[in-house]
Amino acid sequence: MPVFRYFVCALLLHTALLSRAAPAQTYAVGADVSFLAKCEQDGVIFKENGKPIDVLALLREHHYNWVRLRLLHEPAASAQKLPNDLPYTLALARRAHALGFHLLLDFHYSDTWADPGKQITPITWRSLTHEQLDRQVYLYTRDVLASFARNGLTPDMVQVGNEVTHGMLWPDGKLPGNWNHFADLLKAGIRGVDAGAGAASRPRVMIHIERGGDYPAAVDFFDNLDRRHVRYDVIGLSYYPFWHGDIAALRANLRKLALRYHKPIIVVETAFTWKPVGFAGKHPDFSESPQGQLAFLHAVDAAVRDIPDGLGQGVFWWEPAAEGPLRDRSFFDSDGNVLPVITAFDMPASP
Repeated sequence: MPVFRYFVCALLLHTALLSRAAPAQTYAVGADVSFLAKCEQDGVIFKENGKPIDVLALLREHHYNWVRLRLLHEPAASAQKLPNDLPYTLALARRAHALGFHLLLDFHYSDTWADPGKQITPITWRSLTHEQLDRQVYLYTRDVLASFARNGLTPDMVQVGNEVTHGMLWPDGKLPGNWNHFADLLKAGIRGVDAGAGAASRPRVMIHIERGGDYPAAVDFFDNLDRRHVRYDVIGLSYYPFWHGDIAALRANLRKLALRYHKPIIVVETAFTWKPVGFAGKHPDFSESPQGQLAFLHAVDAAVRDIPDGLGQGVFWWEPAAEGPLRDRSFFDSDGNVLPVITAFDMPASP
């Protein structure tokens, strides 16, 4: 009997581990590394135990399986001159692909940053009518996806727009005044994804807003999409605690959105500082320290994994390899050495 009981217990444990491992294969442990190649070009050296390392290889060693790359239309035309044009993004995607990463491609539909405070139409599109702009979004998205496909780099997921709570391609698609125009533009982008990638390898489509802790605003947004029959696969949210509320607000929002829309949810942007930076006197749930940064990522990951019905499908850190002011919330300290936050996914997640 003791041997039989031992066998049964071992079999049950093995079954439990298998049942836990299955969803983990699809769960996205991700990082937006859109600035990585620019940092390397600028001579920034990232290190582990004082030795230079390849950031992408380091992420893979610590169980990251997705990268997110932002794509700008013609960044050289903007004052910021960010690096994220198509050739730069393809080169980074190729590096990530060689290491086995899945790819999330993030269309900003702008020459510069697109976020809730600004959705600046590309300079070469600004004289277009709504119908012409709709067509241009379709053609541009199609052609970009076709270029990725030709290079054997078809993304696994595509964001049509970045943090589009207030619309995109202003003024034509600015919310709340132009909901129908905005929906047209999203649909044009989604058609472009389908046409460029081909039916056999169609990426999942994410719609991304920044309201990680704001359920009423998120519901107002996604209800409007549903009323206009916008077809998408994944809800993407940004969550930065200094702007989007505490962990309790995030958890409540994630749960209620899953129960309302029954779609996969990914916290596609999150980050927290490893040293005090003073965000207007706000007091976060976690200390601004290396250990506080690690505890923060554990808490966000736990909140996503606790979403009902297995609909929590991933977490992405925004720019773990950065320079300048963004370094304060990266994975590397002032001397370039990797911080404890890199170990967040080294142990199996709690059931």
